[in-house]
Amino acid sequence: MAQILVRNLDEEIKSRLRRRADRHGRSVEAEVREILRDAVRSEDPTRLPLGSRIAARFVGIGIDDDLPELHGSALRPMDVDR
Repeated sequence: MAQILVRNLDEEIKSRLRRRADRHGRSVEAEVREILRDAVRSEDPTRLPLGSRIAARFVGIGIDDDLPELHGSALRPMDVDR
């Protein structure tokens, strides 16, 4: 596995990483690996958009066709005072 050495890290950053690692039950090193993994994963251009990923979870559960669109239906504002 590759290694990365980070020099001149502020003490406050190191402290916050330690607290974050403690909250997640990991070592600081494992926490930094997870942070880097998440950062790279979120930039993956091959990853499907959120809506497509959600729709993929429901494929094959009994709905054969797309849901019908509601053409011509009047839009109503949502009532938030209830």
